[in-house]
Amino acid sequence: QVQFAESGGGLVQPGGSLRLSCVASGFSFTYFRMAWYRQAPGKERELVASISNFGGSIKYADSVKGRFTISRDNIKNTMYLEMNSLKPEDSAVYSCNGDGGNGGLWSWGQGTQVTVSS
Repeated sequence: QVQFAESGGGLVQPGGSLRLSCVASGFSFTYFRMAWYRQAPGKERELVASISNFGGSIKYADSVKGRFTISRDNIKNTMYLEMNSLKPEDSAVYSCNGDGGNGGLWSWGQGTQVTVSS
């Protein structure tokens, strides 16, 4: 059974930083390109960043380029998202999943809430 456990979210002031973690289980983590997604209230889920199985290919949404950094540790089956210079528009529930090209590959976990507010 594929499962994702996201953590690290919270309330942060504009300009602040957070580091999100995603522990994956139930599949061969190393075989898949993985991604972080986010969904704000009333909006569709969007892809934030994705990383190839060994990290050689990384892509970011234009809105987060230069501020967010995606990484992964295949030994720990864990993916990370370092978020700096956070803006109120970054507020959303952040979730991880396999990068299916047009959405996640498996069912979604609970995600972790990020709120950027003064």
